[in-house]
Amino acid sequence: MSHALLEPITLRGTTFRNRVWIPPMCQYVVDAEDGVPTPWHLMHIGSFARGGAGAVIVEATGVVPEGRISPRDLGLWNDTQRDAFAPIVSFAQSLGAKVGIQLAHAGRKASTHPEWGTDGTGSLTEAEGGWQTVAPSALAFEGLDAPVALDEAGIADLVSAFADSARRAVEAGFDFVEIHGAHGYLVHEFLSPLSNERTDAYGGDLAGRSRFLFEIVDAVRAEIPQDMPLLVRLSATDWNDAGVTVPETAELAALLADRGVDLIDVSTGGNVLADIPVGPGYQVPAAAEVRASSGVPVSAVGMIDEPKQAEQIVATGQADVAMIGREALRDPNFALRAARELRVDIDYVPRPYHRAYK
Repeated sequence: MSHALLEPITLRGTTFRNRVWIPPMCQYVVDAEDGVPTPWHLMHIGSFARGGAGAVIVEATGVVPEGRISPRDLGLWNDTQRDAFAPIVSFAQSLGAKVGIQLAHAGRKASTHPEWGTDGTGSLTEAEGGWQTVAPSALAFEGLDAPVALDEAGIADLVSAFADSARRAVEAGFDFVEIHGAHGYLVHEFLSPLSNERTDAYGGDLAGRSRFLFEIVDAVRAEIPQDMPLLVRLSATDWNDAGVTVPETAELAALLADRGVDLIDVSTGGNVLADIPVGPGYQVPAAAEVRASSGVPVSAVGMIDEPKQAEQIVATGQADVAMIGREALRDPNFALRAARELRVDIDYVPRPYHRAYK
């Protein structure tokens, strides 16, 4: 019986025990608003490692304080945050998972109320602890306050901030790094003509709109070991004919691979409000097209809820990795469940759980 989902995969010098990976999922639990990970994060990340995942990616983590979606987000702009991440990473690794971190800047979608825990919605006021947001152009996301367009000096500062956070990620012991270029956050805002109206070197055609991301990739690649995998998450389509398209994303994926990116984490949407046809595996076709057109390894994400569904995606070559998000929140042991359902013998069931897997 096929068991592609449970086969190892190697990127650069890192071998992952299987293709069941946990994508970054915001938790909004940093009540101290200092970006420092908490015991919740130890439990959250550790539970997926214990449950057999091949990799766990820490949620969107701000490279500067103003890059957070909300004040309750994680950060990696100082050494205190780095030092708090280290034992969490080490613990998850001791359970057999590889651990990555998604470095992010929320751009015009920053300075908002967290998704839960407060009564407010939308942008924070200054009295609520909000801050001025930035973007490639002074175009607001619907329902949020208008950002200020970044100048070239501001862009350079943020490229350096991504590099500094990548260095701290290495020092904290992470196995790999992912750059967040999706879901309408800052990098995606540069990539999409719907949010980037610049007329300088950071706007216009695909090469111009990609320049910010290329500079981040080059800066991050220079800070991490040569054998450490580097991922980029992209929204393959804006679900809008005037925005990012899947063929353009495939072209971008090939260009990123030439710059040292090892896998494209393919998602969609988030930059503008759109009518998205959500359903089981609804983003898998985009991942499959990016993979087929670019030749670059990809992951697929979005309502992949069943082991046989995930197995089919990987076994048929639509993606190299299945990102299991909300279903993993419901069942952190998804990978162990997949091994049972697919009748695959694995050697990483935790010993205290052996009695349940005989």
